[in-house]
Amino acid sequence: MAMFLAALDATKAEKIVPNYNIKVIMDFEEELGSPRLPDAVVKNAELLKADILIIYDGPQHITNKPTLTFGARGIATIALTTYGPVVPQHSGHFGNYAPNPALRLSKLLASMKDDEGRVTIPGFYDGISIDSKTAKILKAVPDDDVQIKKRLQIAESDKVGNYYQESIQYPSLNIRGMQSGWIDEKARTIIPGWARAEIDVRLVLETDPVRLLNLIKEHIAAQGYFVIIREPTEQERLTHEKIATFESEISYQSFRTDFDSEVGLWLRKALKNAFGEEPIMIRTSGGSIPISPFVTTLGIPAVTVPTVNRDNNQHSPNENLRLGNYREGIKTMIAILKEKL
Repeated sequence: MAMFLAALDATKAEKIVPNYNIKVIMDFEEELGSPRLPDAVVKNAELLKADILIIYDGPQHITNKPTLTFGARGIATIALTTYGPVVPQHSGHFGNYAPNPALRLSKLLASMKDDEGRVTIPGFYDGISIDSKTAKILKAVPDDDVQIKKRLQIAESDKVGNYYQESIQYPSLNIRGMQSGWIDEKARTIIPGWARAEIDVRLVLETDPVRLLNLIKEHIAAQGYFVIIREPTEQERLTHEKIATFESEISYQSFRTDFDSEVGLWLRKALKNAFGEEPIMIRTSGGSIPISPFVTTLGIPAVTVPTVNRDNNQHSPNENLRLGNYREGIKTMIAILKEKL
């Protein structure tokens, strides 16, 4: 946002006037999943009407060269809870007797994927195919698999795709957090009363999010669980051996724009004029963009212009912005403001 404001100041100082009108949307709830944005788009459809959408979000390619991203995965979330005794119990008194919900949850989650990271739930990847044209686009991105693994400090990657760009063309099922009982200095010898996993499911254009969530829910039921959307009652606890609470939400869907669309060609020209080289073209971002309701609801073709450094610890402690990227981001936005449309 600060980059864009600086770019507006710079173009005004240089008397550069875009030959198109601008509507600026600032979303300050992005880290919350933008819960109010989809309804706001529907209610203000006429006001928000536009020909193209430029999204200033996310990191550039790892090489830190000018980048354009033509799509993003959507996201849905699940809170999955399993149950043991109604309150935590002394593990000496009730170990070997009261079922442990943390163990049950671990086995339930493990049943969803194989040892190479592929979702084993039948039908999860249905509808996705990487044809030769798509493979050519994906392989044109100058990724270095060895460098990616070194940066992440992992010996081997999951096998959903044959390489990084291919892997993010598929929906994902990720455990983003788990909790049960206590650990570290708070650890105590108990059988927990419950165990919970927070899961995110990244969505792609070819898959229906409702269908994917139903597949996961049906898989849980097939493992012998009585699946509900709330905490179990006393009678339910006494009746069913295994109970799981399944709470889900679809935040927003995926989108994708053609490389050779009007907005794509225009942005490529603007970045080439600014930096003297063709930008790196990425078919789909692995992450999700809350502003996608503008695309899916209003039908506006969109392209993301990422400007920040890839190693910025996004969503982690010590998130950062390289000053060089800040300056080049302003330069990028000036180039777009001055490019004739």
